[in-house]
Amino acid sequence: MKNLINTKIRSLLKFSLIILICCLFFNACQEDRIDIQQDFPFELVILPVPGKIAENETVEIRLSILTSSEYIGTAYTLRYFQFEGRGQLQHHSDPPYLPNDEYILPRKEFRLYYTSQSKASHLFSIWIKDSFGNEKKLDFEFDDAS
Repeated sequence: MKNLINTKIRSLLKFSLIILICCLFFNACQEDRIDIQQDFPFELVILPVPGKIAENETVEIRLSILTSSEYIGTAYTLRYFQFEGRGQLQHHSDPPYLPNDEYILPRKEFRLYYTSQSKASHLFSIWIKDSFGNEKKLDFEFDDAS
């Protein structure tokens, strides 16, 4: 009699465990969509730039955007603000950037060129933003070299 009760209890436990596993399995497979992470934070790496600039002199600014992972649909844009001095910022032979306008960056490694147009100190910021709203700011300050 005792053996029969132990056998029935074991059968009941096995059956309950099988039902629990099936419920968990079917519940986990209930959603038909997969979440794909698209929004990855990024960092900016800049090579050293000189601290002084003379009028009509051009300084090269080398930048790289580093991300922990890659999402093909991510686009990066650049805008800049000039606080002191007069100068122009441009990418290669493109027309000079206008302050506070957004420009699409074609690659994650690029060079910008800042040309001084005055005998004064220069202060400007570059903002780089991805298509998910993440934004980084770089400040540049050049003293007059004359």
